[in-house]
Amino acid sequence: MTPAELDLRQYAVLGLVQQAGFMALDYFNKSESLGVTMKGAQDWLTVADGAVEDFLRQRLAVMFPQDAIIGEEGGGEASDAVWIIDPIDGTSNFARGDRNWCISIGFLLNGVPEIGILSAPALGEIYVGRKGRGATLNGEAIKVSGQTDIKRAYVELGWSTRIPAERYVAMIGRGYAAGASVKRGGSGALGLAHVANGRTEAYAELHINAWDVAAGVVIAAEAGAFVSDFFSGDGIARGNPILCCTPGLRHELEQITQIGGRQAND
Repeated sequence: MTPAELDLRQYAVLGLVQQAGFMALDYFNKSESLGVTMKGAQDWLTVADGAVEDFLRQRLAVMFPQDAIIGEEGGGEASDAVWIIDPIDGTSNFARGDRNWCISIGFLLNGVPEIGILSAPALGEIYVGRKGRGATLNGEAIKVSGQTDIKRAYVELGWSTRIPAERYVAMIGRGYAAGASVKRGGSGALGLAHVANGRTEAYAELHINAWDVAAGVVIAAEAGAFVSDFFSGDGIARGNPILCCTPGLRHELEQITQIGGRQAND
């Protein structure tokens, strides 16, 4: 695929994601229209999830019919060129009126994340990352904090019901023992974006799905973050652990999270 073909995908899908953001924000502002249900323990679903994913799928299928599509709600199969969509990342926040949620869409070419776009319309933020071309927030270049002292670090540790609670609690304990300030925001995609723009020093989760990170890994890596190789093995279909952090804290955070491995672009 040529750089021009990647350019077309980046700018076309940026427009789609902005439109999807307006759609999602309209649902968010009309809580009676959300139709909240539960897919499982702490696994929320709203009408907006399906509507946004359907919108993006339909437009992508027309614009790039040769590309595969995988979505959190509708599934799909990977190919050499694949879009991976999370229509509302942070659905529990979305359903409760918390503004920390986003639309996430990433493009992988031959298994390598090339384009990442996040729209957080309730926060007025759009993040874009392109492999080899940097990362932006609302059009302005962003970079990681550069912090090297764990005792001054703000670390987000994501939680998943797929992992025993004891492992998550132990990871939090190691973080506090090392002197870090630990938080949880409820959106893995925005967790990665917040490392990219320096709001936090790290995001880690012991198991996360591909649609939660497909966009954020590009944005974070292009902002200078260390990002573990999430898409190794069967990461697209089954998920993987992830560690994303400002590089100067990588080794301490590997000890805290017990997530290691090579960097995605090594």
